[in-house]
Amino acid sequence: MGDKIAIIDLGTNTFHLLLAQSHNRQYKILLQERIPVKIGMGGINSNIITDAGIVRAIEAMKNFKIRLDQNSISKVYAFGTSALRNASNGKEIAAKIESETGISIRIISGDEEADYIYEGVRSAINMKEISLIVDIGGGSVEFIIGNQEQILWKQSFEIGAQRLLEVFQKHEPILFSEIKELKSFLKLSLSTLSGAIEKYKPQVLVGSSGTFDTLSEIHCIRNGLHYDPVAPETPLSFKSFHEIFNELIIKNRAERLQIAGMIEMRADMIVVACCLIDYLLDTHKAFQGLRVSSYSLKEGVLAKLARTLKK
Repeated sequence: MGDKIAIIDLGTNTFHLLLAQSHNRQYKILLQERIPVKIGMGGINSNIITDAGIVRAIEAMKNFKIRLDQNSISKVYAFGTSALRNASNGKEIAAKIESETGISIRIISGDEEADYIYEGVRSAINMKEISLIVDIGGGSVEFIIGNQEQILWKQSFEIGAQRLLEVFQKHEPILFSEIKELKSFLKLSLSTLSGAIEKYKPQVLVGSSGTFDTLSEIHCIRNGLHYDPVAPETPLSFKSFHEIFNELIIKNRAERLQIAGMIEMRADMIVVACCLIDYLLDTHKAFQGLRVSSYSLKEGVLAKLARTLKK
């Protein structure tokens, strides 16, 4: 077995750790962990990470550093996304994390984030048809139109679920007037996406990890299907999505947590995230398929690194 590496995705809602080792000119995943950090909570729409968010971020990275040391890994690729790139104190926090853990963080643009997500998704599933990839983060949402061979269009929008939650969902359960206001905002914000969909006519909507993972798990439990959390692709249907969505918008947080397959770290943002998915399906009715990729940014980084092994 060859070199060990670590990839860390410092997301707005969750920090992800992936450990891998090279073998026969490819990488084998050794370990994956995630920590709900919610660094955007309370400050994301003011472009600041709060003191409490900083504490949670440093604590999470210290936990990851323990894992790195346990596995004797020194080669680390750490990426900061929406919350860190937009926060006025983002660079300062990245520097503080490095001083306390030794882990250097590269804060990437929304364009770079979309590129890595595409690489992750196409290493998970074979996109024969032109597809719209949707990755709903806490801070940003990346939309990529493409197939297995190439990206045709991409854009990152700073309309992630934590942002939408803090602006639009003031009640539990969410009010129908709040959903209407949220969808009006999406219509204004996503005009360039609508134009791209009209131009390229994607046939399949591919959800990338996060909210889509949870929807898939709920779908599998309800339909007696096996759910494998480490499988590259997991099942979800349009029918199931609409059934779950209609249930989510009439339940409060405590009731949502009683849904089999729901996890606590997803219970707050899943309502507004599903409002976004529902908006896409309602506005663009030509999608013929719905797929879920468990792979996203960190697997995209791994896929790019793997190509260097094969040269």
